[in-house]
Amino acid sequence: MLRRLIAAGIAALPASNPAWAQDSTPNSPVIVSGFVDVYYAYDFGRPTLSDRAYTTQAVRHNEANVNLAFATLAVERGRARAKLTLQAGTSVQSNYASEPSAGPTSGPLLARHIQEAYAGIRLAPRLWLDAGISLGSLGWEGWISRDNPTYTRSLVAEFSPYYESGIRVVWEAGPRLLVQGHIMNGWQRISDDNDAKSASVRVDVVVAPGVTVAAASFLGNEQPRESARSTRFFNQIMVKANPRHDVLLQGQVDVGRQLGPGGDAAWWGAVAIARLSLERRFAVVLRVERFADPDQVVALTGGPAGLEVNGGSVGIDAIPSEGLLWRTELRGFRASERVFPRGAGSAAGRSNTALVTSFAVTL
Repeated sequence: MLRRLIAAGIAALPASNPAWAQDSTPNSPVIVSGFVDVYYAYDFGRPTLSDRAYTTQAVRHNEANVNLAFATLAVERGRARAKLTLQAGTSVQSNYASEPSAGPTSGPLLARHIQEAYAGIRLAPRLWLDAGISLGSLGWEGWISRDNPTYTRSLVAEFSPYYESGIRVVWEAGPRLLVQGHIMNGWQRISDDNDAKSASVRVDVVVAPGVTVAAASFLGNEQPRESARSTRFFNQIMVKANPRHDVLLQGQVDVGRQLGPGGDAAWWGAVAIARLSLERRFAVVLRVERFADPDQVVALTGGPAGLEVNGGSVGIDAIPSEGLLWRTELRGFRASERVFPRGAGSAAGRSNTALVTSFAVTL
């Protein structure tokens, strides 16, 4: 099953239990699974203190480390279901670093180790209501590297939510239609730092055999309590196609806008990915992307210039044995301004290149 999942390059929908996690006991209501992703990354900019910029994945330069490790316990009985996933890794430290501390019992110290923790009730045969912490519903690329066509995430994924906390309704309206609605604490927030809630909707439609089109929108106030209200609007269109069993084509366009007392600010991004499976144990993956956030709404550069960058990558995937995925990727960026940090004593640069290799095991 893992071979077929990797060859197709299709991540499981957020509402369903992925096939790799199925318990071997027939009709068992309990699913136990795990995942370990270790990596080595070399950033040719050689950043100070080894932290790589504008990424949460393979974030440490010139060291072997754990990108993500997690263990999952999921239960479904009758009309009830629940899931608990605990996690650790450098991607976790990086991604949850901006989790707000809005009081002594909030913040990233505990929250970053809870990948998912939710309980749900089935309201109808294909309609679920879940409450708690769950993986984000926006975008094609998710938090688990194994489920994405590329090892590192595209910038449209890095600068949109990987997780959320709140309630969601998931309706499998038919074999070709999935509809989701979410009320959440905020844009990638577990602890809420204001008095408003955010909302998102997503619709996935299979428009033809092997072709899925999806659209999602987000609306919310993304400023802390002490700041003036600032409303964020975010929309995305996504397309995924499998014209043949060994070919995956995937594209996405994101457009965001934020309205506040200081005026309007906007950002956008686009990515196209092609994956070709060779035989049953190898694949080649190509990616091109563009991301522009001149006003630094979601991508903070630490300087006066916003992030406006073109990027590309080439990757080779191998499956040496069942359950083991070995991925190697060369990735490069070229920005309009000097926003990529370099080593001590060096000025920031407009370009960045990194080489990453990873071994991931599904348990």
